[in-house]
Amino acid sequence: MAFVVLGLLASVLLWVCSYQVLCLVNSRCSAEWNCRLVTAAHGVLITCLSYKNGFIDNRWPFTDPGLPNTEYEVQIIMLCLGYFMFDFSWCVYNGTEGIVMLTHHSASIFGLAAALILGVSGTDVIGVIFGAELTNPFLQLRWFLKETGRYHTLLAEINDFLFISLFTGVRIGVGGYFCYTEWTNERPLLLFKLGGTALYTVSWVFMLQIGRFAVRKYTRMYKEWKMKNKSYKRKVSYSNGDVNNVK
Repeated sequence: MAFVVLGLLASVLLWVCSYQVLCLVNSRCSAEWNCRLVTAAHGVLITCLSYKNGFIDNRWPFTDPGLPNTEYEVQIIMLCLGYFMFDFSWCVYNGTEGIVMLTHHSASIFGLAAALILGVSGTDVIGVIFGAELTNPFLQLRWFLKETGRYHTLLAEINDFLFISLFTGVRIGVGGYFCYTEWTNERPLLLFKLGGTALYTVSWVFMLQIGRFAVRKYTRMYKEWKMKNKSYKRKVSYSNGDVNNVK
């Protein structure tokens, strides 16, 4: 337990110090800018580490939930839990996030801490974190593009499409199947089943928000495309008419 406590403290210090260093280096940028850089770095790092746990080490959350944690899983959980403790504190202090995001962070902290203390279900918890953090870098990139005035670019369009597609396919589609396998397996404790369901419910709240955004975005793009197409056809017809008059 002493190792876990020291490891968790080291993790919190790592993310806090990373943020402080960025604030010093990027002193002209806002505090949120630097915090989102830390968030993006965490998303990429945890996604890679959890990918290794599931796809390379074969700790498959769909078939192996509720097993005792490996040393590698404990390290991932400590690293991730330290970040969420830092980010939750930052969000509360600065008042930048609403109740849905704070609920998501609270459920993540609860699940990670439970896996760390009880010593089980690291595989399933890390599987959930993989699905959740996979889309995070795309979300941060979207924010940075908007802040720098580059949102109406091809890169932003590709990023939005990938974010919507991955969120729908992974967090809702695969997440729903994982929730089903967690409940139908007798090994995981009820605590983790309820926690996973809570996170999946929060994902659906996000999905409804993303869905409304996607409908507005692509409806507007379709209308703009129709207007441009009509304008182009008018120009072509006018041009043909002028040519016929000349003949």
